[in-house]
Amino acid sequence: MDQINHLCRDCFKEFVDITTGSRCPDCASTRTIAHEELHSLSMAHVDCDAFFASVEKRDNPSLIDKPVIIGGGQRGVVATCCYIARMSGIHSAMPMFTAIKKCPEAIIIRPDLKKYSSVSKQIHQLMNTLTPEVEPLSIDEAFLDLSGTTKMHKASPAKTLARFAKKIEDEIGVSVSIGLSHNKFLAKIASDLDKPRGMALIGKSETMKFLAPKPISIIYGVGKIFTKTLKEDGFVNIGQLQNHDQNDLIRRYGDMGARLSRLSKGEDHRAISTRQKVKSVSNETTFGKDISLIDPLSFHLLGLCEKTSERMKKQNLVGHTVTLKLKSSTFKSITRARHLSLPTQLAHVIYETAYSLLEKEVHGIKFRLIGIGISGLEKSTAEDPTDLLEPKFARNAAVERAMDKVRDKFGSKAVVRGKIYRQKETKR
Repeated sequence: MDQINHLCRDCFKEFVDITTGSRCPDCASTRTIAHEELHSLSMAHVDCDAFFASVEKRDNPSLIDKPVIIGGGQRGVVATCCYIARMSGIHSAMPMFTAIKKCPEAIIIRPDLKKYSSVSKQIHQLMNTLTPEVEPLSIDEAFLDLSGTTKMHKASPAKTLARFAKKIEDEIGVSVSIGLSHNKFLAKIASDLDKPRGMALIGKSETMKFLAPKPISIIYGVGKIFTKTLKEDGFVNIGQLQNHDQNDLIRRYGDMGARLSRLSKGEDHRAISTRQKVKSVSNETTFGKDISLIDPLSFHLLGLCEKTSERMKKQNLVGHTVTLKLKSSTFKSITRARHLSLPTQLAHVIYETAYSLLEKEVHGIKFRLIGIGISGLEKSTAEDPTDLLEPKFARNAAVERAMDKVRDKFGSKAVVRGKIYRQKETKR
C-alpha cells in the first residue's frame, strides 16, 4: 500500500503513514490531515466559522455553550448564528420570528458591525503576511494563492495555513475553516467540507471522482430556479454534466452551459484578484410596524439616503443608478431602479430620485422594509457638476456641501435636515 503524507494541525508534525486516520506520533492529536497531494496544492479559501457569533462568544465566555443568534428584532432576519443554534434548524436570512420559534432559548444579539469589521481587519492583516495574493470576498472570507511561498515560510502551503489557523485562534479568538485545492472553485467547496475548525483538500487526481456524485447546486451561480430547470431536463448530479456533450449544454443554456461543462470537470482558471472594486453602496431598515403611508416611508428613505451619501463621500465615489428596495408585509420584494443622466453622491439627488420611484408603489400596500442602493460606481474626480444642473439642484448641492463641512467639524448630528427634524419632533 502506498504511503500517505500526513500533517498534524495542532503541533504541525509532518509524517508518512499508510493509513488516513492516524494520530500524531508527537502529540497524539487526532486533528491530522492526510492527502497524497498534501504538499503540492496552493489555492486556498479561508472562511471564518459563524463569524459574528464567534466574536460575541469570544467577548462573553458565558455564551460558549449557549445557542446564539445575531440579528434584529422580531421583524428582522438572522444575520448568522452559532453551530449550536444551527442544530435547531436556524440559518442565515431566516426571519427572526421563525428562528425564535425553532429555538426559544436562544440568546439574541444585535449585530455590532463596527466590532466585526475591526476583527476582520486583524484577520486580513495576518492573511497578507502569508502571501500578497489575497482576494477578500466578504468580511469573513477570502481566497489566498500560496504558490511560490514555500521558501519564504519554509513550509508547504498546507502547513503554513495550519499555522495560520492556530494563530487566528490563539491571538484573535475565533476559528476558521480552510479549503485547499488547485483552483478557486474547488477550494471554496473544500472549505465547507469539515466545518468548524476544519481543513479539507481536493487534489487534481481526485477532482472528477469527487465532483461526480455531488448535486449540481454546489456550482456557484446555480440557484433554486435553475436547479429545477436542470432537474426537469434530467440533470441531477455533476457526473451527468461531466458525461454530457458540451455543445449540447451550450445549445440548451448558452454561456451558462459552457460554465457547467467546465466546472463539472473542476476546470477553473480564474486568478486571484487583489483589487476589489466596490459594485454598489446600500442601506436598508426594517420597521417595527408595517407602514403604508408615504410620509413615514419617505422619512425613513431620507435617512437611508443620507447614510448612503455619507458612505459614498467617504470613499470618494459617485454612482449612476439609484435602486429602491421594498418588502411588503407578506415578504414580497419590490425593486425599482432609475439611471441618472449624471453620476452623483449627493443625498438630495439620491432622495428625490428614490422618492419618485416610491410614489408609484405606495397605494395601500403595507411595507415592512425599505432600502436604497447606488450602483454603477466610479471614483469621483470632482464634485457633482452643479453648473450643469438646474438652478434649484445647484442651490441644493451648494447647501449640502456646506452641511457636510459643518458635520465634518462638529459631528454628523450637528446639522439635521428639516424633514428628519420635524419627524423627530412629532414623535416626542
